[in-house]
Amino acid sequence: MNRVCLDTSAYSHFRRGEASVVKIIGTARWIGVPSIVLGELRTGFLMGGHASRNEDDLRRFLCHPMVKILDVDDDASRIYAEIMVALRKTGTPLPTNDVWIAAIAARDSAAVLTYDDHFLLIPRAGSTILPG
Repeated sequence: MNRVCLDTSAYSHFRRGEASVVKIIGTARWIGVPSIVLGELRTGFLMGGHASRNEDDLRRFLCHPMVKILDVDDDASRIYAEIMVALRKTGTPLPTNDVWIAAIAARDSAAVLTYDDHFLLIPRAGSTILPG
């Protein structure tokens, strides 16, 4: 897998040393981290007991040359809208943040690396679901 876009669950499992995600991240040529994921992670950091340490670990990870922070832009917003309409037509609500993550991944032609199987309901995300 050359291009991966991390979901919050994948980063969390990576930090805990989960072998399957460590292997994929270790061999990826490009790792995208959506700004949405950064917000979710930092919320968790602030709610936990190790905010400073977790933030330091995240900053070191983000400094790796293969890691790119992925922002929402006009293209991602269009893909988001298309995904949302398709999900609503099928009566399949999903967490809004996850739809944004999928849209950003689709824009950047990357597979979403996640432990959340509801990403499979978004074919454009090209998700890789890891065993939890």
